[in-house]
Amino acid sequence: MPSLDIPTGRLKMNLLLPKRQKKDKILIVIGPTGTGKSRLSIDLATRFRAEIINSDKMQVYQGLDIVTNKITEEEKCGVPHHLLGILNPNTDITASNFRSMASCVIESTRSRGKLPIIVGGSNSFVEALVDDEDFIFRSKYECCFLWVDVSMHVLHQFVSERVDKMVENGMVDEVRKFFHPNADYSKGIRKAIGVPEFDLYFRAEPFVDEASRAKLLREAIQEIKKNTCKLASRQLEKIHRLRNIKRWNIHRLDATEVFLRRGKAADEAWTKLVAGPSTALVTKFLIDFSMEPMPSVGAVRDHHTQCLVA
Repeated sequence: MPSLDIPTGRLKMNLLLPKRQKKDKILIVIGPTGTGKSRLSIDLATRFRAEIINSDKMQVYQGLDIVTNKITEEEKCGVPHHLLGILNPNTDITASNFRSMASCVIESTRSRGKLPIIVGGSNSFVEALVDDEDFIFRSKYECCFLWVDVSMHVLHQFVSERVDKMVENGMVDEVRKFFHPNADYSKGIRKAIGVPEFDLYFRAEPFVDEASRAKLLREAIQEIKKNTCKLASRQLEKIHRLRNIKRWNIHRLDATEVFLRRGKAADEAWTKLVAGPSTALVTKFLIDFSMEPMPSVGAVRDHHTQCLVA
């Protein structure tokens, strides 16, 4: 057998390092309800060539735009949105269903040369997509995770005020159109917070006096606020689990100061604390070959040894 002719001098590192396949880039924006995920996604999509993919399990359904807090056409600023208001409200969507749909949309978005931005509060859907059983997603895509965070006591106050605004904007009448005495609140869009809480009110509405109706309405609204705050806490717990236990490299952006200010001061805080840092992170993410750590010396040595043995 001919001898292995290795040139003298320093070997080039690309002979020693495992060959790294270039992956497509994916941006994922997460955070509890009400923290400003949609706002950040629009900010980023208008700075980069991007399209937005909804990952909120309630916003994927048609209808109840106020209850599910869907982004408006005006707020979209012309940015294409996918998986938003597309499913029959009486059907059920699973994490597996979402993974299949989102994968198709991601491929389509990438084929147009656009950056996919996945945005939503359903962390179980995002986790099912990113950490699929066959590791297909991680093998094809490189992710940049942005987490919009707000101090929970500040967020709870904001959520309470947001529910009041939703009521002012017609939430009660919107839900009334979906009300049915035999409705199943464990399926489809009727699982959304803001729907089952009104059940008792709508059932009693035709049979009680005005004072009783007002009392039942206040109780329903209060229940919606309480359940929304509970949802925000659960979402935050899941993010901590993804970051601390599953070791996702999630970049935290503290937007608390934004919610403590009003008007121009709030906008300035948003730019300084959220939009600005996010833009810098995404720019680096898109320019760098990879945000993943380079293999350690030991890993390089092991790979090189394996190659020689093979």
